[in-house]
Amino acid sequence: MYRCYFVLLFGFIFSLNAQNVYFVDGYHGGIYGHYPVEWKTAFILENLNKYPEWKICFEIEPETWDSVKQKTPIQFDIFKNISHSDRLEFTNPTYAQPYCYNISGESIIRQFQYGINKINSHFPGVSFNTYSVEEPCFTSSLPQILKSFGFNYAVLKCPNTCWGGYTSAYGKDLVNWIGPDGTSLVTVPRYGCEDFEDNSTWQTTAWINSPEYINACFSYGVKNPVGMCFQDAGWKNGPWLGFGAKNKSNSVYVTWKEYFEKISDGKTADNWHFTQEDVRVNLMWGSQVLQKIAQQVRHSENKIVQAEKLSAMAYLENGFKPDQKQMDEAWRTLMLAQHHDSWIVPYNRMNKTNTWADEIAVWTNKTNDTSNEIMQKSLGSFENATAGNDYFIRVYNTVGFLRNEVVAMQLPENLMAGTFRLLDADKKEISYSVSKANTIHFQANVPAFGYATYQLSKLKSVKKSVEKTFRKTADECTLENDMYKIVFDLNKGGTIKSLVSKTQGNKEYVSKQSELLLGEIRGFFYEQNKFRSSAESKAKVTLLESNAHKSTVRISGHIASHSFDQTVTISTGSAVVDFDLNIKWKHNEGIGEYKQQDNWQENRRAFCNDRYKLNIWFPVDLKTPKLYKNAPFDVCESRLNNTTFNTWDSIKHNVILNWIDLSEQENGDGLALFSDHTTSYTYGDNLPLGLTIQYSGKGLWGPDYKITGSTKLKYALVPHSQKWDKAAVQSKNTAWNEPLIARVSKGLKSENRSFIDLKNSGYELSAVQITENGVLMRLFNAESNAGEQKIDIGFRFNEITEVELNGTQRQSDPALKKINANELTLSIPQFGIRNIYLKN
Repeated sequence: MYRCYFVLLFGFIFSLNAQNVYFVDGYHGGIYGHYPVEWKTAFILENLNKYPEWKICFEIEPETWDSVKQKTPIQFDIFKNISHSDRLEFTNPTYAQPYCYNISGESIIRQFQYGINKINSHFPGVSFNTYSVEEPCFTSSLPQILKSFGFNYAVLKCPNTCWGGYTSAYGKDLVNWIGPDGTSLVTVPRYGCEDFEDNSTWQTTAWINSPEYINACFSYGVKNPVGMCFQDAGWKNGPWLGFGAKNKSNSVYVTWKEYFEKISDGKTADNWHFTQEDVRVNLMWGSQVLQKIAQQVRHSENKIVQAEKLSAMAYLENGFKPDQKQMDEAWRTLMLAQHHDSWIVPYNRMNKTNTWADEIAVWTNKTNDTSNEIMQKSLGSFENATAGNDYFIRVYNTVGFLRNEVVAMQLPENLMAGTFRLLDADKKEISYSVSKANTIHFQANVPAFGYATYQLSKLKSVKKSVEKTFRKTADECTLENDMYKIVFDLNKGGTIKSLVSKTQGNKEYVSKQSELLLGEIRGFFYEQNKFRSSAESKAKVTLLESNAHKSTVRISGHIASHSFDQTVTISTGSAVVDFDLNIKWKHNEGIGEYKQQDNWQENRRAFCNDRYKLNIWFPVDLKTPKLYKNAPFDVCESRLNNTTFNTWDSIKHNVILNWIDLSEQENGDGLALFSDHTTSYTYGDNLPLGLTIQYSGKGLWGPDYKITGSTKLKYALVPHSQKWDKAAVQSKNTAWNEPLIARVSKGLKSENRSFIDLKNSGYELSAVQITENGVLMRLFNAESNAGEQKIDIGFRFNEITEVELNGTQRQSDPALKKINANELTLSIPQFGIRNIYLKN
């Protein structure tokens, strides 16, 4: 992003007590984040030559080197020749420098894979030893990801660019960063004495090796103090602290690799179990622009992973292979949409016409279009055009466990719903319901990572499955099926006055103790100087669908003068209650703690305190529940008493990636909340769980984050027994993000098949990728302990190898314990990821 810093390198003198202090200098940016290709490389080379003791680290978008090579080939060749020098270090090879905490674990892996490959294509053989970044691009599971790519060290400082957050202050010279799976990585932390810079809301004291910082380090017991600054690549600065007499702190320039291996002790006994709540970050949660970006990225993440998995099924059965260049380009555009700048400065212009937000829409649309094309080609490869005229519905399941779910299938015009029988692979008749637009609903029982096939057989008499699941009075309406009975209070905006889970002994989830109502939409409209709520107005209800398989109602109400529609859907046998909200704003409204003026750089900020933003509230009847939230390859048990903060220097982690769960003790009850995008949540201080859905007002760098259209989002509630892992909350969310895929086809065999069955292992299929002569299966242990688990492989393979993310064979702590024909016995620590390469 473009930021101007005026740095005054004033003269100061302080005692070093004969101890050296160190500084890691570097550059951050790229062609998407300000790397002036025409002069920057020459400038770097000139300064390296001018200051022989200067050493620098590079956090440069890998695509940048394509442009450098094309536009300044002479300088590129010179740089290539010195790229292995011990004066240079590549510290963040990710393709587009994502924040990491806000995207999927699989996306993080691809960011590193594609980025490292791109850098190695220009500078073969360069090593990646230390992960270090300018912005808070951190997440708790990085240790195992970094180690599997060959990294040895990490740095948890980002002292010059903390606009969007920072890590917790902890420790001294070195710590062992312990990830959720137990992986340990030697790390330089943000020291326990590393305070925030005075009169700044974007820096810690380590940014310039000031006397205050150095003296604080020595007083705290830091043996070898080190500061850092990765300069914006658009700045015309050489050595950040100056050189010679201008380097007033007498700091020694080092690379991070040099610091770890030649300056520090290189090891420590201080084990820091760094949790996701140590990533203290705050973006413009609830603003429409960020909400749309987060939804677009999430949708594309889900889409491309399903496309890869479907193509792997097609490869294993039909030998189909998609165009790998096409797949790579789909990942490339998604990775660009995950760039940290797109999330923190969405209104900044990337070119003369488009902002970051504009480009993200273009990039994710490209990813979606390509993914859809690959999916259609993969599905088409199963069909045999000469195999007869019978029609079939085949349902594909891209997750690693059996699913029994309601499927909605719109039939082609030549197949009239209700004029045929539906037969499964055993020729057993399956009941179905008919709804509008020639659509049928039926219960599909689909094998793990595989498909189920249903034949459409002609029927003489039409049978329709009908069930009454909806009742309505003037004051309330009731939606009911085999799983739930939900009562909506129409006098209070359609909020939920009763939510009974029938499978939990008719457990009532609605709290009678809270002033807020379940499903209430409420926030502070600061121009009106009061809270406004959907419960202020009477709502109307419309039955959209009601049959033996699926029921949907639409609740229509108002928030102040603005109307909203919300559909609520329950399906037979499904623990998930789906909500689809659309707030149709008439005009912009100021929503937040107060009206933010142009003083957005001040410590207190209106966009920090989410309890004043528009939230959907979920007061539930649970006894002293604990809060759990997922993160990339992790689930974090919250330690926070509350999520409330309103200043930059008191940020708390209140981010929902995919889901949040409130659970009583081990054998109690719980409620999970799913979100279709990364955003924030509110909880504690006598407030129930709230999902942030709207902020409107000024924000970072001063733009007015206005309401410019409708607010649209999807979320879901999942009542359950026991803790989140025993209740398979992660698995249910994975299925929610990867819906069953149904297709009407001719020329199919009436059969079912599973290619990979994870059974009840608690494992997740993070990815299944086609390789040169087989498939790569990436497993994530989300819900079980490290005990042995058995999984089935439903295809032939000649060789099996466990590999690291960098492609080398795994040497330590192998997951694979036994192979018995096509049954594998594995042991993976909880929250661990393992890569199994099956050659066939």
